[in-house]
Order: sequence, then C-alpha cells, then structure tokens
Amino acid sequence: MAEKVLLIVNPVSGKIALKPRLWQVVEKLCAAGLEPTVKFTQKKGDAEEFARACSEEYGRVICAGGDGTLNETISGLMKNPISHTLGYIPVGTTNDLANSLNIPRDISKAVDSIIEGHYHSIDIGSFNDKYFNYIASFGAFTEASYNAPQEVKNTLGHAAYLIEGLKSLGNIVPLQVKFTFDDKVLEDRFIFAAISNTTSVGGLLKFDENLVAMNDGLFEVLLVKEPKNLNRLQKIIGELLSQNFSQDLVSLYHTSSIKVETQEKLEWTLDGEHQSGCGEVVIKNLPHAVKIIVPKKK
Repeated sequence: MAEKVLLIVNPVSGKIALKPRLWQVVEKLCAAGLEPTVKFTQKKGDAEEFARACSEEYGRVICAGGDGTLNETISGLMKNPISHTLGYIPVGTTNDLANSLNIPRDISKAVDSIIEGHYHSIDIGSFNDKYFNYIASFGAFTEASYNAPQEVKNTLGHAAYLIEGLKSLGNIVPLQVKFTFDDKVLEDRFIFAAISNTTSVGGLLKFDENLVAMNDGLFEVLLVKEPKNLNRLQKIIGELLSQNFSQDLVSLYHTSSIKVETQEKLEWTLDGEHQSGCGEVVIKNLPHAVKIIVPKKK
C-alpha cells in the first residue's frame, strides 16, 4: 500500500516557481510509492494549520516553500500530538535551514533527497509560546527580511536583503537590553542580537560549521554592542566577516536557554518573519524536536 504524504505548497514563495512544476513533483513522489495530497497556502497561518491538523494516516509531511512556510509547518507539527517526519523542498529566497542541512535547492534533487534520504533530528527553539526553526533576532539588518517586498525578493533574491539592510545602517538605534543565561547576566546597549541554530544567517553571514551542531541542544548567541564611532563600526563589520570575535564589540556564546529583557518592546524576526514587539522573552532549545529528511552523504 502506498504511503500517504501531505504536501504543503506555498505557490508564491521565492524566485523558483514551483506551481508550473508541481505535476513533476507529484509524479516523482507517486513513482516512489508515495501518495501525496496537495494543499496550497493562501494566507499567513495556513501551513501551520495544515500541519497541526495532519492526521496519523499520513506518514510524513512535505513542505514546499521558503523559510517562513517552513517555520509555519514546523510550528504546526510541534502542536500536533502525532509525530510526523518532515521533508523539505526549499523554493524561498534564502533557505537558511536547507543550506545548513545541505538540502538541494534544485527541486528535482530535493524530491530525490526526500525519497532516498535519511532522517535527521534537529533542535527547535521556543519563543515564549511560539516556535522558530533556526533564528530569532532583533536589531540592525533584522527588518530587512520583512521590509523587502515579496516581488522584489522574488526578482533580486539575496540582493533584496542587502539593499534593505544597507538602508537601515543609517538608522541604527542602539537598545538597552539585559540577557540572562547560564551563570551570566549581560546588560548593555546592543545594535543586534541573534539566537540561532544554523550555519547560515540570512544569506549574509555564515558560521564556521565547526561552531554549529543543529542537534546538540545548544543555541549560538551572537551579540553586537553599540559602536561609539565609525572606527568601531568598521571593527564590528570586520569581526563579523572574519568570525574572529573580540568579546568587546562582538560576542558569541552557546546556551540551551536565555531570557531577554528590555524596557522597550523589541521588534523581532523569527526565521525571517516579523514578530510583534516583546519586552520580555524566554527562549529555550527543544532538543531533537523534529525529524527532517536530509540527503544521504556521498
């Protein structure tokens, strides 16, 4: 008997139009002995609802979309009492999680990896009562992910984020923030913070793969303090590019949970999607929370 799978598709995600090639995807899955049911997202929240309501008759859930669609799908799976294995066809603009897991951006190869690959458990982050797959961030460059219009992202790809990020450089507003984790309490003025579980951040920064393990129960916490002058801003840029963090302006820590407090309401992004301001956030690592299919090692 064919294994039933739920295929969640965002038809407007990214530069690569999946919709015209959807029949090829379905045909390939059927040829491999799978029986896909296709559901298209039409508005924000649809992917989460589809995944949350997915019944036990489906052996796995396949998400075809960008980082935002994947975030919704995994959020839905986290709220589903039934454990489903996840397959991913990345057709978004940045696809950070796919890059970190070496999931191919080529649609046909991504489907092959779902058919022929193996299961890999990854950690998921909880953000108060929400979830994120690979990053929660605020500050400089953060707004670029949701300010760039979708049609511009589809046309320009990574350049759209760079353009929006450059626009924000002249408007950097340092924020007084308190971070509490493990035996540390850090309070200062920061222009950027990222709590992540990925080697690729927005396509702009890549961590050394030796620094990141996606199922070790730990986040990488990158903190960037306020530069007092142009020379210190240049030093920050140099440290981010070289990943030689001085702990003076740019710091990198590893922790399983962290509390973030501020008198102001911070505007966050979760996996590139805007999250309304929060004055206090508790972020926890949920180890091995999701089983995702990754390509076999050559």
